[in-house]
This record gives sequence, structure tokens and C-alpha cells, in this order.
Amino acid sequence: MKDTRSLVYGAVLLVSGGWVLYVGKTVLVPAVIGALIMYVIVGLAQALGRLPGLGSRLPLRLRYVFSVSVIGLLFFSLILLVIANKEKAMTLAPQYQQSLLAAIQRAAVFLRIETEPTWATLRQDLLALINLQRLFGSLLASLSSLLVSFVVVFLYATFLLIEQRAFGTKLNNLSADPARVARIRDVIKAINARIGSYLALKSLLSLLLGAVSWVIMSLFGLEFAALWAVLTGVLNFVPYLGSFFAVLLPVLMTILQFGEPGIILGMLLALTSVQFVIGNFLDPYVMGSSLNLSPFAILLSLAVWSEVWGIPGAFLAVPITAIMTIVFSEFAGTRPLAVLLSKSGRV
Repeated sequence: MKDTRSLVYGAVLLVSGGWVLYVGKTVLVPAVIGALIMYVIVGLAQALGRLPGLGSRLPLRLRYVFSVSVIGLLFFSLILLVIANKEKAMTLAPQYQQSLLAAIQRAAVFLRIETEPTWATLRQDLLALINLQRLFGSLLASLSSLLVSFVVVFLYATFLLIEQRAFGTKLNNLSADPARVARIRDVIKAINARIGSYLALKSLLSLLLGAVSWVIMSLFGLEFAALWAVLTGVLNFVPYLGSFFAVLLPVLMTILQFGEPGIILGMLLALTSVQFVIGNFLDPYVMGSSLNLSPFAILLSLAVWSEVWGIPGAFLAVPITAIMTIVFSEFAGTRPLAVLLSKSGRV
């Protein structure tokens, strides 16, 4: 009877929590992203402190100022990149639309499914359905809106950094029991270590992936290579699906711009090879050593958090699941869940 009651209470709590997360995503998502950016800022400041010779002489506040400045500069550069490419994309959109229609017509001829009246109708319908100028405008407008949202996220991260100074005092006052306070400190320390390590290594891999992809796309002469490279680096934070879209989108752009099978195949093979090398040799180190999460747990969390929080949920799925695993491992009732979510079975 007691077990049944606990199961019912747990199910009600789970459903209620999911409903609150879904309804409050407008407020919660920027706050969570702000917390992750704070991890990046703190990690960068700590890395500066470990620099031989100079690091120990740099005051902590100066290191934090430098870290915030670097993040802000990257954010500002992204805004300038979007603005610089917006007008060019709108101007070239009609040309790419004609290239798309020509590519489809060549494919129809190759497959021997073209009949002139039907194909003419198909082309008219396609023009009505696919307006690349409107599509590019909508995509860039969404990206601009996303950049505005990041201003709010940056404010959250800034205030969290300010709050960090009093965090130790708050922890001490959470409970009169020193053992309980020590246990909470251990949990927070474990979360900070795993998430900080994951974000640092993942950011480094994303920068590497974006840089190599930019070199490849520039060698092919692909339009908006810098923007596609930034998108490739960002999508690297989305497990599994991110790599797929990081290859698909530039290849689609290659079809629109060139339409030559040789160039398209070359771009596809080059970008896929880079994703394969990083995804199969470097990424497993990040996932396995820093987080200890089961691949199935990562895939399941990706589906769940994408459903709850949409696209931001896909980016946040891995860090949130890692935090849940650490917290679950601290309680006897939820420890089996932590074991199932882990990769090695040891938590």
C-alpha cells in the first residue's frame, strides 16, 4: 500500500512538474541558459588563473571582466554577422529559387518522370509553395529575434555572477545541520565539476568544428560560409540531430548555389567526414568522461526536453539530464533512476 501511494505521488509530482516547465518556458528557458553561460564565464576565468606566470598575478575581478568581455564580443560579432548577411541573402534569394527549380527539373529528366504539361504545372505549384526570399526573410527574422532573447539571457548570467559572491553564505544558512549543508555542498560541487567540464570541452570542440567547416566551405566558395560555420558550431551542442542538420543545411545551400553533382557530393563528403571524425573520436570523450550519461538517456532526454521547451530544450537536454542524474543519486528512492541514466552504472 505504501509503495502504491509513493508511486501515485511520484506520478502526480512528475506530471505537475512537467506542466509547470511547459507553461513557464518563456521565463525558465532564458534563466537556465543564463546559468549555463555563467558556467562558461566562470570556467574561462578559472582557466585564465591557471595560465603559467601571468595567471596567478591577475586579480579575480579582472579575470571575470575579461571573460564577460570575450562572451559579449562573440555575441556582438554574431549580431554583426547576421546584419551583414541579411541584405545579401534577400538579394540572392530569387536567383537561388531559379536554381532550385532548375535542379528539380534536371532530376525529373534524369528519372524520366517529366511530361511537359504536368511539369509546367508542377513548377507553377512549386513557385507558389516555395518562395526562398520570403523563407530567408523569415529565417533571418527568427534569428534576429533569437539574438534579442540572448540579451535577456546575458542579463541573467550577469546577475547570477553577482549573486555568486553571497552563495556560500546562503548555503551555510540553509540548515542548522552541518552534515546536511556539507552534503548539499558536495552535490553542488559535483554538478559544477561535470557541467563546467562538459561546457568547456564542448565549446572547444564546437569552435574546432566550426573553424574546420568554415575552411571547407570557403574552399568550395559557398556563400555565407561564416554564418553556416557559426550555425555548425552551435548545432554541435544538440546531440545526434545537430550533426545531421549541420551537414544538411550547407549541402542544401550548395545545391541552390552551384547545382553541380560533383561539387554537391564533394561538400557532402567533406562535411560528413569532419562530423564523423569529431563525433566518433572526440565527442565520445566529452560525453563519456565528463557526464557519464547513457546514449539512450541522451536520446530520450533530447526527445523529452524538445517536446517541453522546443528548440532551446534540445540544446539544454544534456546538461539538465546530467544535473538530474547527480541529484537522483543522492536519494535512496531515486538512485535506481540515476543508475539507469548513467553510462557505466556507477554514480
